[in-house]
Amino acid sequence: MKKSKFLKGLLFFLLGFLSLGAFYGGLVFIIKPDGSVYDIPTDILQNSLFKNFLVPGIILLVTFGLLPIYVIYALIKQPENKFLQKLNLLYDHHFAWTFAIYIGIALIIWINVQTLIFNAVDALHTIYSTYGILIICISLLPGTRNWYKL
Repeated sequence: MKKSKFLKGLLFFLLGFLSLGAFYGGLVFIIKPDGSVYDIPTDILQNSLFKNFLVPGIILLVTFGLLPIYVIYALIKQPENKFLQKLNLLYDHHFAWTFAIYIGIALIIWINVQTLIFNAVDALHTIYSTYGILIICISLLPGTRNWYKL
């Protein structure tokens, strides 16, 4: 039982840490969409649909900043939400558990799209791809999974 509580706490930590970084990064790109705060020129977006970092900042803020906070809340309180439960492909588990996995998958996709747009792989890309894999793995461990079985 202690181990599964540890895994559950680790999942909360991983989602919370991701949220903090994405919330800050998303706000910075929304406030300064020219990328000047991070010294990233908008030229790097030439292979994308975007002229600046505003839309990527909004996506970052919502998907990896706000959503993980709601998922942490839902993992703790396990509220009913018929709409989100319909989006739950693993219907025998609470939607919040499945959404933790979705966030891990979305993070991996987000990083892969970045590497395609930037036509480069940075150490941070590797770290965050591994981070997404870690969120998925911790979620799928039986000690975590059993907490959210319906």
